[in-house]
Amino acid sequence: MNTDHFLGKMIQSDLDAGTYARPIATRFPPEPNGYLHIGSAFAVLTNAGMAERFGGKFNLRFDDTNPLKEDMKYVRAIEVDIRWLGLEPEVFFGSDYAQRIYESAVRLIRKGKAYVCDLNPAEMATYRGTLTEPGIDSPYRERSVEENLDLFRRMRAGEYEAGAKVLRAKIDMKSPNPTLRDPALYRIIHAPHYRTGDAWCIYPMYDFAHPIQDAVEGITHSLCSIEFKDHRPLYEWVMNELDIPEAPKQREFGRLNITGVVTSKRYLRELVEGGFVSGWDDPRLPTLMGLRRKGVTPESIRRFIGDVGMIRTSSTVDIALLDHAVRQDLKPKARTVMSVLDPVKFVIANYPEGETEWLDIENNAENESMGKRRVPFSRELYLEREDFREEPEKGFHRLAPGKEVRLKGAYFVTCTKVVKDPVTGEILELHGTYDPETRSGSGFSARKVKATLHWVSVKHSMQAEIRHYGPLLKPDTRLTESGNDWTLLVDPDSLVKITHARVESSVKNAAIGDRFQFIRHGYYALDPDIGHSGEPVFNRIVSLKDSKPKEAGN
Repeated sequence: MNTDHFLGKMIQSDLDAGTYARPIATRFPPEPNGYLHIGSAFAVLTNAGMAERFGGKFNLRFDDTNPLKEDMKYVRAIEVDIRWLGLEPEVFFGSDYAQRIYESAVRLIRKGKAYVCDLNPAEMATYRGTLTEPGIDSPYRERSVEENLDLFRRMRAGEYEAGAKVLRAKIDMKSPNPTLRDPALYRIIHAPHYRTGDAWCIYPMYDFAHPIQDAVEGITHSLCSIEFKDHRPLYEWVMNELDIPEAPKQREFGRLNITGVVTSKRYLRELVEGGFVSGWDDPRLPTLMGLRRKGVTPESIRRFIGDVGMIRTSSTVDIALLDHAVRQDLKPKARTVMSVLDPVKFVIANYPEGETEWLDIENNAENESMGKRRVPFSRELYLEREDFREEPEKGFHRLAPGKEVRLKGAYFVTCTKVVKDPVTGEILELHGTYDPETRSGSGFSARKVKATLHWVSVKHSMQAEIRHYGPLLKPDTRLTESGNDWTLLVDPDSLVKITHARVESSVKNAAIGDRFQFIRHGYYALDPDIGHSGEPVFNRIVSLKDSKPKEAGN
């Protein structure tokens, strides 16, 4: 990622000024209550990129201060995603700092900067005011230091029910920034924590825990998305009131959105739990596990993030930019194979029955170092049904009665006969002849043809299920915070299954996730699923057509 932008310049300025006596350090602090998505990757790679650029360190810290939502399964999944992106950060857990954060809260109480409040959530919302009206002081705001210390200790001891009391910062209820209107620092939650069990029944709010965790780890620059900009004054208030030396700086970058893609954690959960997709790794989702299953490479994600560049505000990027990055990454390294998605049999009448010929065909025209593979050629082949016209329209150069074409890596063939179903008129198979003098690589140049078709041997090819993915939501879908009827918004054609495709036999030993370029169809990856008849399943990662949009960074 290019670091010649406002964040990079800010960090360089701090280095030049000697602001920190310690190395530059950044972090990515996900809450382990869900799975990472493409927007998360932007934040991860931004923080990791800054640390790498300035020779510093990058931490992965789990913000696990809410036992009601968090689980070890999310921790494991996030660690897998981070490593898949090519990163090996040191791993920390916010829950390990529970005592340190509690002691910091006690310190604020002793300074008269925090108090225990008995207002319920609805009352607190009313007292907080609006964007145009100031808040009102809580009737509990002037409790003595001694009383607050006693109440907070009793909260810690589990004497009160959830919601009965909260610890609040004492800042300014008239502040134009609602975040500073005596925000909650601690709340009561009676639930076992996935790591600490029942050791605690009070838990810090993110805005309080986060700056303390940054300080403990020696973070210099807390880089986060733009929605936290209004929270920066609270971050700085905590640093100042706790007298943190060489305090970390919070700075914000834009939130990355992608056309036709849902990145809201809440919406993704609704889609998964509502059964509108097969799971969190459904290839139609922008989760990193979904993209990985689809066949997207971590290198292409990095390329995509680099193409987007750094953004100051929330920006929406055309998904075609991601598709372009995938193609650019796979073009020189995906093995090319032949597959026929809608097969029609082509019988070569003058080819010896029972004979199999092995042809050497290049694995990647862009990369000679990938060598060649041996492909079986026989009397009966499968061709694409769309590559034949019984009555070809003007400009159609592929196979037709009496017309000659080249078969990829093989011979010139001519169609001589069309066999149809006598009732429906459906084409059942084609017959033709080949010219044995025209084998690819023989130097034959007496005739020219205008089309080269891909094919597979009937006897040797494998049946496969092919899955094509489109945008999950219908065009021009607008999501609302008040709720969405996914039955009306999800496109029923976003997944198309082709169940009787044929693929050349060279893929039979492929491993899950192996990627290929299917000639003329696109890039595909082997899925962990097995088809209804035991056949392999291939996901289309991206089509071959590329129309790179204008880059979105600034």
